[in-house]
Amino acid sequence: MKKSICVYCGSNPGAAPEYAQAAQAVGETLAQNDIRLVYGGGQVGLMGLVADACIDAGGQVYGVIPDFLHQKEIAHPRVQDMRIVTSMHERKLMMADASDAFIAMPGGIGTMEELFEVWTWSQLGRHEKPVGVLNVNGYYDKLLEFIDHMTEEGFLLGKHRAMLMRGETIEELLEQFEAFEHPGMIATLAAGQV
Repeated sequence: MKKSICVYCGSNPGAAPEYAQAAQAVGETLAQNDIRLVYGGGQVGLMGLVADACIDAGGQVYGVIPDFLHQKEIAHPRVQDMRIVTSMHERKLMMADASDAFIAMPGGIGTMEELFEVWTWSQLGRHEKPVGVLNVNGYYDKLLEFIDHMTEEGFLLGKHRAMLMRGETIEELLEQFEAFEHPGMIATLAAGQV
């Protein structure tokens, strides 16, 4: 069982109530399984809902927030272990180092950037931790179709496409994470398939 899982998600709640329900389920499930939540430290949107649910269920929460957001009072006041950093780069690295796996819930461009960066790090052999998307309400359907298109067009190896897992529930992702075996760094970097 993973000890710490990083959750990337929106600083907005989204248009559908299923997103908030999923955020609450993620926070509660992590707490119930004694898995520490690692996240971006905010009290707004899905970020705040995940943290609230985890804290309310007795779980441990590790937040990392850059000082410019902390000054705007976006930081969650109930997080037990909050780290304040100087840049977004430092934030992402600290979150990655503190985590055993990564989940991207619905979110905006920040969530997409975090997801693709941590998946790329895995592809390049910088870590061997599982990465998955929580496909709430079909949110990631079109993105996953495009990623399949990348693979079909020869820009992504099949074994690295398979590294990005997909679950409709947090329980599905946790099961996949436990069975995950890293396929190794690509052997064809010179061929341009990064």
